Amino acid sequence: MQSEKLTQMLLEQSRQIINQAEKLQSYDLNTLTWKENEISWSILECLEHLNLYGDFYLPQIENEIKNSTIKTDIEFNSGILGNYFAKSMLPKEKLNKMKTFKDKNPLNAKLDKSVIDRFINQQIKLLDLLNQSRNVSLNKVKIKTSISSFIKLRLGDTFQFFINHIIRHLSQIDRIQVAMKNT
Repeated sequence: MQSEKLTQMLLEQSRQIINQAEKLQSYDLNTLTWKENEISWSILECLEHLNLYGDFYLPQIENEIKNSTIKTDIEFNSGILGNYFAKSMLPKEKLNKMKTFKDKNPLNAKLDKSVIDRFINQQIKLLDLLNQSRNVSLNKVKIKTSISSFIKLRLGDTFQFFINHIIRHLSQIDRIQVAMKNT
């Protein structure tokens, strides 16, 4: 895929994510903290989980872009592992449950509406980083994963993985809202 086409697609997805998150700002705290059961996440817990990943990936992406001397490529070629990780994050009809790392699990954390503001600010930062990434190689700039610092993904794959992970949890938020209406 052309690097510019990928960047454009990711920018559009990020803008849609921001729009969806902005709608959540009008919800009251009871709605945002409602849970289907004691082991499920609330809307705010979903967003806080994403914030914790943003705290890990965004500074690293920013640093790698800033320090890269490798210029942009016309074509982006997804790596085998990066492509697998990115696709595995997308929501499916029958959701494949994934175990969350303990340090990224906000279950029962005391959260307030500031979680939404933090999430939106991270998404605005992501838009900025996507724009900055037009000047570097999406293939050769590598980002460490949260799984292991030994596993590095291409910048283009990291962006896709990161955004697909957000899309996955926004789908979870949609399901929470449906469950809430059905109670």
